[in-house]
Amino acid sequence: MKSVIGRLCVECAARAVFLVDRDGQTIAVHGEIGDMDMTSFASLAAGNVAATHSMAKLIGENAFPSVVHEGERESIFISVIGRSLLVVVFDERSTLGLVKIRAKKASYEVAAILDDAAEDSKAFHIAQDSVFADISDDDIDSLFA
Repeated sequence: MKSVIGRLCVECAARAVFLVDRDGQTIAVHGEIGDMDMTSFASLAAGNVAATHSMAKLIGENAFPSVVHEGERESIFISVIGRSLLVVVFDERSTLGLVKIRAKKASYEVAAILDDAAEDSKAFHIAQDSVFADISDDDIDSLFA
């Protein structure tokens, strides 16, 4: 994951790239974050996407796959990837078009990594269940008696 967002940061000449979940938790970061409050930034990005999703519904759209905020010096591009958000913070060294193209490619890679992680997690839980399935509460209690 870190290599994908690191490469995206370089390819876009971005200031920073973040992967955040929709609950506002930071998953991965690459770039110059300085003294930025990551907890607030991640929460605000997630809230922004949630608000934009609600606005999309009001005008008859299912969702908007991305959100852009263009400032005087800094801009933010947010791409929705399932339950995650790919956030690119960039300045005048880059263009929105370049960021969109590179972020789209990276989004596919991130989605594949997240899918693999979900499958691995599911397989781990199944394996854990089968290992401990034959141990009862009485067996555990007898260890401490």
